[in-house]
Amino acid sequence: MTDTDVLVVGAGPVGLTLAAELRRHGVDCRIVDRLPDPQPHAKAIGIVPRTLEVWDTMGLVDRVLDEAVPHLGQIVYVDGKARPQVELTLPPEVPYPFATLPQCTTERLLTEHLARFGTEVERPVELQAVEVRPDAVQAVLAHPDGRTERLSARYVVGCDGAHSLVRKAAGLTFDGDALPELYMIGDVELDWELPAGYSMRSVNLDENGEMDDMLVCIPMGARRYWLSMLRPNDSQATPAAPDTGTDTGARTTTTAATTENSPTTPDDTTLGSGSGKGPDLGQIQAVLDRLAPEVTTASSLRWSSAFRTSHRLVDRYRNGRLFVAGDAAHINPPIGGQGLNTGVQDAHNLAWKLALVVRGLAAEELLDTYHAERHPVAQEMVNRTVQHARNVRQVGSGPLNGGAQAEMMLWRQAQLLVSYPDSPLTAAQTENRTAEAGPAAGHRAPDCRGLVSDLAAYPRRLFDLLRTPRHVLLLFAGPEHASGRGAEQLEACASAAQRAAHGLLDAYFITAADVPQDARPVGLRPSRVRDAAGEFRDAYAPQDGEAILIRPDGYVSGRFHPATPERVAEHLRHTFV
Repeated sequence: MTDTDVLVVGAGPVGLTLAAELRRHGVDCRIVDRLPDPQPHAKAIGIVPRTLEVWDTMGLVDRVLDEAVPHLGQIVYVDGKARPQVELTLPPEVPYPFATLPQCTTERLLTEHLARFGTEVERPVELQAVEVRPDAVQAVLAHPDGRTERLSARYVVGCDGAHSLVRKAAGLTFDGDALPELYMIGDVELDWELPAGYSMRSVNLDENGEMDDMLVCIPMGARRYWLSMLRPNDSQATPAAPDTGTDTGARTTTTAATTENSPTTPDDTTLGSGSGKGPDLGQIQAVLDRLAPEVTTASSLRWSSAFRTSHRLVDRYRNGRLFVAGDAAHINPPIGGQGLNTGVQDAHNLAWKLALVVRGLAAEELLDTYHAERHPVAQEMVNRTVQHARNVRQVGSGPLNGGAQAEMMLWRQAQLLVSYPDSPLTAAQTENRTAEAGPAAGHRAPDCRGLVSDLAAYPRRLFDLLRTPRHVLLLFAGPEHASGRGAEQLEACASAAQRAAHGLLDAYFITAADVPQDARPVGLRPSRVRDAAGEFRDAYAPQDGEAILIRPDGYVSGRFHPATPERVAEHLRHTFV
């Protein structure tokens, strides 16, 4: 008998996402954090479009959109001269843009979302030891009153950062290195007139064409910016501790500015290795005086940090009943907000799988797909951000500036190209599908609009149908399958799929726009929606009589044409017992 199904260690964005998703899937969990209060710092601020889609699925996105700031692009200067402006513009069928949101706000919104499920973060509660037994994990928790608690959980997930105790207990390696550049960051207000929603990047090059000075300013709201600068090699720059390649992660001493409303408070971050005092307003102003495109004054310094970036990746995401996610699994140069967003999607991938196994609806082997799917994603992300960090000295522009591959890079930065084509949960393709033929199995399920249902007087989005902890089966009916035997065949597919998924599956009968609305009796199951605007046809290129299965994390699990009850049910048995 265990005390809880899952113990989540660490209440940053990753741990909070995991806990909220476990609760949404009906699983009992506890989430603990060693800090007495959430940190009030904007450590990570970039939110990519795919993460907003994840929060849409979770039912959180509206509150995020109320507080986030659009990130429209980047204004670039090299040696004081303007370069082509970078636009972060995606096609209109992508529902959400790039955005910025201080990490402290992200954590507050996720904490409030988790509380709706009746679960609170336990603070300050520190994990001290972990012992894995055949049927459970014994964890030792230290409470602030000096009490020691022994907790039994079926699984433990370490979302406890670069120095993860869970990762150490699991015996996972965390190989990587530190980059040579020293950086400093600050959260300030600027009184300039640059266009709202645009970040600014200004660099100076030496005689060899390499960067020897840099300033990046990212908007976080009205006149508030997150500044990143090269750190001067002077008495203020405390050298980083030697990197042996075997350290468990990166540590930076962060100091809040000493202002009327911001007392100095040390804080551990995962931005880089080594330690040092963050810049004060005078040091930040000196960089602005050198590199800002117009005269501006920095004020209201909330916090600052000095760091050296590291890159590390675990060898495995799982060892038995122990898992890692987010910074406990991967750290990378803080470019494009990739680390936080990758961690949130780690949690989103793991939660529905843990829930099925905990509830006895899936075999333990399902949990192996967490590593199989997410480790390659983190590997690519770490390699890409490290490559850019190393190349930045040779180029005086942002990562998305010009070039034939700019559009592809933009989609990759948006994390819209993440896919699992080789996953054990992905059905083999029955035919060759081109990019024009809609998303293949293993790829992200895109949104579309203009779906009309029998009981709603307004158009719906496909994401409205996917906002569920269940699998979703979309059965497309053109003229041949809108009625008669064709419709009966699709209904038989839906029934077989729901049985194979133990009822944890929603099925929708999507009729083509040119099919008469009365071609199929109203009220017949599965639920009917009509592709009135033709956007589903454009996004998915479905064939008459095709079934498209979408996982709870918003990825296409399989496409079946012709759809038969046997094929759909057999594929679902890769997930469900």
